Amino acid sequence: MNRWILEATTPDDAVKNALRFKDKVWNWFTNADMWANVLFSGLRILIIFLLTRVIIKIVSNIIDRSLERKTGGRILSNTRRFTTVGELMKNVVTVICNFVMIMLVLSEFHFDLAPLLAGAGVLGLAVGFGAQSLVKDVITGFFIILEDQFAVGDVIQTGTYKGTVELIGLRTTRLLSTTGEVFIIPNGLITNVTNYSLYNALAVVDVPVKMERSLEATLGLIGEALKDIEERNSNVLAYPNVLGIQSMSTSEYVIRIAASCAPNAREAAERQIQNDIKQALEKQSMLEQAQAEEEARKKAEAEAKAEIDLAKTEHALEVTESANTGSRRQIAATQEGEEGEE
Repeated sequence: MNRWILEATTPDDAVKNALRFKDKVWNWFTNADMWANVLFSGLRILIIFLLTRVIIKIVSNIIDRSLERKTGGRILSNTRRFTTVGELMKNVVTVICNFVMIMLVLSEFHFDLAPLLAGAGVLGLAVGFGAQSLVKDVITGFFIILEDQFAVGDVIQTGTYKGTVELIGLRTTRLLSTTGEVFIIPNGLITNVTNYSLYNALAVVDVPVKMERSLEATLGLIGEALKDIEERNSNVLAYPNVLGIQSMSTSEYVIRIAASCAPNAREAAERQIQNDIKQALEKQSMLEQAQAEEEARKKAEAEAKAEIDLAKTEHALEVTESANTGSRRQIAATQEGEEGEE
C-alpha cells in the first residue's frame, strides 16, 4: 500500500517563494539585454516583411510590363492567355517569397530550420506522389497557355471530343459541342489537339448530275450560280474552283467544287454553295418545264390549226365536188333535151 506524504510548508517558506518569483519577474522585465534583443529581432522581422512585399511588388510590375509589350496589338484571346500566364507567375513568386520570409522569421525566434525543411521536403514529396494527376494537369495547362495551342472561341478536337473552347484553366479545359453538350477535360488528358480555327479551311462540294444533261451546260449553270458568292457570304473568301468530273456512273456524273473559306466556316460555305446550285437547278428545271409546256402548247395549236385547215379543205372539196356534180347533171339534161327534139 502506497503512502502519500504531504510535506507541510510554513508561512515563512511561502513568503520566501513568492518573493523569489517576484524577483524573477522583475528581473525579466528589467533585463535590458533581453529587451534589446527583442527590439532588434522585431526590427529585423519588420524589415524582412517590408523587403518581401517590395520584392513581390517589383517582380509583379516587371511581369506586367513584359506582358504589356507581348500583348500589344494582339487579339483578346491572346491577351487573356498572357494574363493567365502572368497571374500564374506572380502567384509563384508570391508563394516563394512568403515561404522564405516565414523561414527567416522563424530563424529570428531561434528555431532549428533543418528539421523543418526536411519535414517540408518529405511532405511535398508525399503530396507530389498523392497528387500526380493534379500536378500533371497544372503543368500541361501551363504549357497549353504558354505555347498558344488554342484560345477561347477556337473550335478544337481532342480525342473524341470536339467543340468550341469556352474556358482554358490551369487544371481543366471546357468545350461546348455543336449539339449543346459541355465537355470538361483535365488538361493532363489533352495529348493531341486539332485546331480548326487557325488557318483558312477548304469547302468541298460534290454535285450529282443526270447523265442526260450536257457537261458544258452544267458547268455553265454552276458557274453562273456561284457568281459573286464571296460578296453574298463572308465565309467564302474567293470564287469557288469548279474542278470538273469527280466520278461517273451509267446514270449520273459528279461535279466537284472547292472553295477557300474562313477558319471554322467550312460547313457554312458548303451549305451556301449547295443552296446556290440548288436554286439554279430549280430555276433551270422551271425554265425547261416552261419551254416544254410552250412547245406542247404551240404543237397543240399547230395540230388544231392543221385540223381546222384540213376540215376547211375537205369542206371546200365537198362544195366543189357538189358543184361539179350539179354541172354535170345539167349538161346531161341539156344533151337529153336536144336528142329528144331531133
